[in-house]
Order: sequence, then structure tokens, then C-alpha cells
Amino acid sequence: MRKSKPKKREILPDPKFSDPRVTRFVNDMMWDGKKSTSFKIFYECLDIVEKKMKDSEEAPLDVWRKALDNITPAVEVKSRRIGGATFQVPTEIRADRKISVSHKWLISYARKRSGHSMAEKLAAEIISAYNSEGGAFKKKEDTHRMAEANKAFAHFRV
Repeated sequence: MRKSKPKKREILPDPKFSDPRVTRFVNDMMWDGKKSTSFKIFYECLDIVEKKMKDSEEAPLDVWRKALDNITPAVEVKSRRIGGATFQVPTEIRADRKISVSHKWLISYARKRSGHSMAEKLAAEIISAYNSEGGAFKKKEDTHRMAEANKAFAHFRV
């Protein structure tokens, strides 16, 4: 693949909500190729979100989308070596990378939580991200703060 870029594979929509973003999230959450287990965890998680947020009039899928929007970063810092020094250079993130980074943060901080099942931990992380709190939201805030602090090195951008 020296010259041509590989084609992007089209992600099929999930069976329950017909949303390709759900399938992408489930693919990111999947371990050892166990997609059906991953789908089961995700759907169970949305049921838990629905039970915990019954006073809210939003659907659980909308809560999940809002939570992802709350933790999606706009900028990130990349290490760049110039001369003998390494600078943290703030750069804007491509749209597809924004999605993958937010999925990765949500899943990793859900796995770090204490709880019984992955569905419960993921539901708790989704609810806290929806309320603009929790580990994934804090990671986004830290990333933005780091980019703001290193704004002076933005001219080193590639």
C-alpha cells in the first residue's frame, strides 16, 4: 500500500437500533472477537441506564449519545521533538479519531470502575459522562487544559 490509501470499510448498523455508531462502539468494546457478548453487554447497559434515569424523558440511546458528545475531545497534544527538547504540541483531532478516542476513554474508564458486571460499570460511566462528570469527562478536561497550557507551541504543528 505504498501509494493508495485503503478503502474505509462500511460499518453495518446494529440489529436493535439500526445505528452504525452503536456497532462501532460495540466493536471497540469487543474482546477476543466475541461480538455477541459485547452486544449483550451494551443492550443490558442501556436497560440499566433506562432504569436509573427513569425521571429523565430522554431515551437511553440519546443519553449514551449525549454522554459521548460530552467526552469527545476537540484538541489533543502530540509530542514533537525539536532540537534537543520535546514539546507537547496541541493539534486538532480528525472527526473519525474524535469518535474512536471518546469510545476508548468511555470503555477504559468503565472497565476501571468498581462494580459487578461490565454492563453495570458501563452504565455508571455513561450516566456520569451524561452529567459531565466521571473519569472519561475528567480525561477530556485534562486534555483540553494541557492543550491550552501548551498553546505557545502550536506553531510547531506538522
